[in-house]
Amino acid sequence: MAKPYTVSRETIVAAPPERVRALLDDFHSWSRWSPWEDLDPAMQRTYSGAERGVGAHYAWDGNKKAGRGTMEITGAEPERVEVALAFEKPFASRSQVEFVLTPQEEETHVEWVMRGELTAVMRVFSVVKPMEELVGPDMEKGLARLRDAAQEDFAAGRV
Repeated sequence: MAKPYTVSRETIVAAPPERVRALLDDFHSWSRWSPWEDLDPAMQRTYSGAERGVGAHYAWDGNKKAGRGTMEITGAEPERVEVALAFEKPFASRSQVEFVLTPQEEETHVEWVMRGELTAVMRVFSVVKPMEELVGPDMEKGLARLRDAAQEDFAAGRV
């Protein structure tokens, strides 16, 4: 029986939600902020479907650190982006990812949530390293990079 998990992190970005969202609903922009994009400089990337927003699809195939999998944007609203994440390697897993953007005066509160179920293999592995410890630090790194990219774009007038 699978065991559910949820890992979430949050940050404040000194830019409006539409600037942050532009980095989330376009997989071509993920290389600027995703904590996993630099795990394999030779990683193969494939973009298909919609250019951005619902229906945008991204697949990667990399070394054993990067693994192999796909992502698809399944929901995109002004203050929310939802992504279906499927890993094939290093082990099969499926997760739902959600970015919630809440305007706060001249800033945006960003919450990154990942939900899924631990498979039998993942449950054994999670005894040594729980999902919170496995994914949480990467999410923190990604949010810091997302914040920097959004603030840089906003300061440069790219909204």
